[in-house]
Amino acid sequence: MQRKSPARRRLTPLWRAVIEIASIVFLFYSNLLMGEFTCQNGRSKSLLAGFLDIFTVTNMAIALVSAAIGYLAFEYLRKKL
Repeated sequence: MQRKSPARRRLTPLWRAVIEIASIVFLFYSNLLMGEFTCQNGRSKSLLAGFLDIFTVTNMAIALVSAAIGYLAFEYLRKKL
């Protein structure tokens, strides 16, 4: 049976955090993109125009902050329960 090295064990929580935060950011942006193509926003909008509307510095900051808060909240609940 192989033993895991101590360095690998320390990286595991970091990779877990990166993956969870990335998935929250993905869900945030997919929700924004879906919102760009509702009836209220117009039918003639192209996919490129939708991407240009949602990928802004402000949206990225909101996504990262909310993802970090979400990650910390779920980690707290994981350890508490």
